[in-house]
Amino acid sequence: MPKDVRLSPPLTAADVCALEIGDRVLVSGVIYTARDAAHRRLMELLAAGRPLPVDLKGQILYYVGPSPARPGRVIGAAGPTTATRMDVYTPTLLKLGLKAMIGKGRRSPEVIAALKEYQAVYLGATGGAGALISQCIKAAEVVAFEDLGPEAIHRLVVEDLPTIVINDCAGRDLYDEGLKQYARTA
Repeated sequence: MPKDVRLSPPLTAADVCALEIGDRVLVSGVIYTARDAAHRRLMELLAAGRPLPVDLKGQILYYVGPSPARPGRVIGAAGPTTATRMDVYTPTLLKLGLKAMIGKGRRSPEVIAALKEYQAVYLGATGGAGALISQCIKAAEVVAFEDLGPEAIHRLVVEDLPTIVINDCAGRDLYDEGLKQYARTA
C-alpha cells in the first residue's frame, strides 16, 4: 500500500530505502537542478580531476530547465524534463552519493541497477504542470554554469514539491508494475 512521505535533503540510505514504488513524496528543503548540458559539464570536470561545483552527497537533482521568472516571482514554469537523456551520466553521479532524482519518464536498466547498488531512488513529477510546480519553489539562484541559461545548475528551496517513487532501492519500477497489474489475461 503506497504511503505519504515527507523528505528533506540531505538524504541518507535509510531515508530512501524506506521508500517503495508508488509512495507519494513531498520534498522540502534545498535541491539542485541539472539537465543535459550541466550533466556533460559535470562529467568533464570529473574527467579532468576537478571538484564539482556542488557536493552531491545526499542530494536530490531535479531535471528541469526553468523559464525566466515573471516580475514578483522567484522562478518561471519549472516542469520536469525527460529523465532518459541523463541516463548515461546517472550511475557516475549515484556513485558520488546522489540519493534521488526528479524527472519524468522511464529510466534505463543501467540506472535502475545503479539505484539498487548505490541505494537511491528516482522520483517522478507531473509533466506539463510546470506552472503549478513553480509555486512550490520559494527561492532560486544559479550556483554553476551560468552561461548555460536555463540549463545552469540552480539551487532551489522547495516546499512540498509533489513527487511519486517511480524506481526504488529494490530495483522495482512503477511503470512495469502498473503494466502487470492492468494486463489482460485472455
